[in-house]
Amino acid sequence: MNPDLARCLADLHAGLTRPWTLMEVCGGQTHSLLRWGLDQLLPQPLRLIHGPGCPLCVTPAITIDQALQLAAWPEVILCSFGDMLRVPGSDPAAIGSDLLQARAQGGDVRLLTAPLQAIDIARCHPDRQVVFLAVGFETTAPATALLAQQVLRLGLANLTLLLAHVRVVPAMDAILTAPGNQVEGFLAAGHVAAVMGTNSLERLVRRHQIPVVVTGFAPLELAEGLLACVQLLEAGRPQLVNAYAHVVQAAGNPTARRLLAQVFMPADGPWRGLGQIAGGVLQLRPPYHQLDARRRFALGEPFDTPATAPCHSAAVLQGRLRPSACPSFGAACTPEHPLGAPMVSSAGACAAYYAYHQ
Repeated sequence: MNPDLARCLADLHAGLTRPWTLMEVCGGQTHSLLRWGLDQLLPQPLRLIHGPGCPLCVTPAITIDQALQLAAWPEVILCSFGDMLRVPGSDPAAIGSDLLQARAQGGDVRLLTAPLQAIDIARCHPDRQVVFLAVGFETTAPATALLAQQVLRLGLANLTLLLAHVRVVPAMDAILTAPGNQVEGFLAAGHVAAVMGTNSLERLVRRHQIPVVVTGFAPLELAEGLLACVQLLEAGRPQLVNAYAHVVQAAGNPTARRLLAQVFMPADGPWRGLGQIAGGVLQLRPPYHQLDARRRFALGEPFDTPATAPCHSAAVLQGRLRPSACPSFGAACTPEHPLGAPMVSSAGACAAYYAYHQ
């Protein structure tokens, strides 16, 4: 074991005087904790709750249903990132319940590695409508904003966005105000803070009087973040600590934030499994709202739709159920036959437990 990591874990064991419950928000952090076995090396009184930090997992089922509806139309080319093709809609047991099955049934569903690739597709098919299913936290939203700006600049009338971008700090706020909340401290996602800065996290700390530590994804970074958070709790100091300062600045990335502000504005909206969250989503501001696929195709606004299959992903996303405690985990629900998005996504908590705790 890395000597610095061993020393950090020893300090964590020595400094813990009572049980504490922490939540790591980011799914990437969850996977790192399990992949490197850090969760097995922590002192028993320290409890980790895995947060809803996977944008695919919290995309409302109705948004997937709308994408499936569009993919069934011959005039539409539906584009998105790879993992999205396997996220089920509101009825995971139904035939054609995800975009991969929709493609197998003849739908023109295409995998992109970058949003701007949708422009080339729209230019090559001027007689068809190209819809980009845009998903992600504030980390990927700037690339979608750049796509929107280019579409308007080029005057492409056949390219629209089915938007599912979400904001992390409002979800953290919703978790803390939810009935039965058990979270006493947060590990905040370093990649989101690298874009958005730390001001909104500072306000969260002041409002709820809990410690928040911004950290990265490597084993030592996570252990140092946990140690810093426990030390703040033990000392009774609700503060924000930036333990990822070599990446995260207080002001974030000004260029990316400016791009987001030009194209998007915060709005109330649903997170799958968490329900409606105040300021929890991004929507297009004028004049970019003309690129909204929901407007163009009269699809209606998204809302949270519970799955009809025996999937407990809502409880997992809320941190109320450990994936391995789900009755479907590893049996009816596997990466090959997922009942819910947390088993599909490479950042999903269920996928992490299946990969590293089997």
